[in-house]
Amino acid sequence: MFNYDGKSFRVLTNSENGDTSSETVFHYKQSGNLLTSSYSGGDITFGHLLGLVDQFGNIDMRYHQLNTKGELMTGICYSKPEVLPNGKLMLYETWKWTSGDRSKGNSILEEI
Repeated sequence: MFNYDGKSFRVLTNSENGDTSSETVFHYKQSGNLLTSSYSGGDITFGHLLGLVDQFGNIDMRYHQLNTKGELMTGICYSKPEVLPNGKLMLYETWKWTSGDRSKGNSILEEI
């Protein structure tokens, strides 16, 4: 099983309707298949995510965050990992807001 514990990620790309950017940093913790993360930076004042990791390292997660506009936003996300030649991870994500306009998007995160 993948272990994300202690890893940090930065947003490489995101859909225009997303709040995260290259200034947003995620700090992952994992215990068994339970994944948590806190994140902030850019337009995100503070956020949390809670997810489950499967045997292939895919993450099914829910998130909530406060943006710099003072909006509390929530969503769901599915993340698929790729191990790079240097051993670092890229995460390919498909997400959907469960608040606001309920739109969908895609993002890519890179391990830092």
